[in-house]
Amino acid sequence: MADAKVIPFDEDRPRRRMPRRVRAVPAPEPVEPEQAAPAPEPAAAPAERGDGWDRRIAGGLAFLRRRITGEYEVDDFGYDKELTDQVLMSLMRPLYDKYFRVEVKGIENIPAEGGALIVANHSGTLPLDGLMLQVAVHDHHPAERHLRLLAADLVFMLPVVNELARKAGHTLACAEDAQRLLEAGELVGVMPEGFKGIGKPFGDRYKLQRFGRGGFVSTALRAGTPIVPCSIVGAEEIYPMVGNAKTLARLLGVPYFPITPTFPWLGPLGAVPLPTKWTIQFGEPIPTDGYAAEAAEDPMLFYNPPHLLRENTQHTH
Repeated sequence: MADAKVIPFDEDRPRRRMPRRVRAVPAPEPVEPEQAAPAPEPAAAPAERGDGWDRRIAGGLAFLRRRITGEYEVDDFGYDKELTDQVLMSLMRPLYDKYFRVEVKGIENIPAEGGALIVANHSGTLPLDGLMLQVAVHDHHPAERHLRLLAADLVFMLPVVNELARKAGHTLACAEDAQRLLEAGELVGVMPEGFKGIGKPFGDRYKLQRFGRGGFVSTALRAGTPIVPCSIVGAEEIYPMVGNAKTLARLLGVPYFPITPTFPWLGPLGAVPLPTKWTIQFGEPIPTDGYAAEAAEDPMLFYNPPHLLRENTQHTH
């Protein structure tokens, strides 16, 4: 028997692989420094992009916390500066800027500091002119001064209105309160025409009513503060008052009950003021610090300055 031929098995040895041919890729040409594209700036983090809103939300929450916990200050008259600046002024500003488009002139005549008495005409059926005057002084004066208005008794007899008026810095139109504010260095606003001015018929528009007996002049003389005449033009037409329901006014205990082309015929819609263009102009201040203390009791001094104020106000109309 022939010898068997042994055939070796080599599966256990690693198989040899043919080397792969790799195609060479040319290296990119160097880019000149001036041709290099600028590196993109890193995107702002979400916290940075929303930083403005974050501050507003945080400020609003802090404001609410102070209101809830009572950690805010009011003065002896009930004036709440924080509430006025952050809430009340913000509510009045769209009406001032967009609706009445108020233009202010002569703001430099209001002192940068210290007390002063601003004497303005009064009109418009509803006392929106006083509120717009308050915004004008705060928003246009370089020192952002606050105007403390003297208001009639009726304002402090109405619910809700009473509280808001106190918070906004208004106080009763009496000589004692006015003198305390002036001596404390505050700006005080007075509208001597009172209800005679604000409730006059449309046919008497831009005709100034009697300024009273000059009590505001006596107050300024005692405090030694200047008097700044002010003219408000444009408020006469917001509620054209064509009639006055006197019987209904007596029943309601108000000085007048206005009848306009839209009120009361259109109900609450008729109470929307017309969008007239306003101008508020401040005249040159009238000094009072040159008078002796007893001058405040001189009736001739009471008589002359009110007429001067009326002439200045009438001239700007």
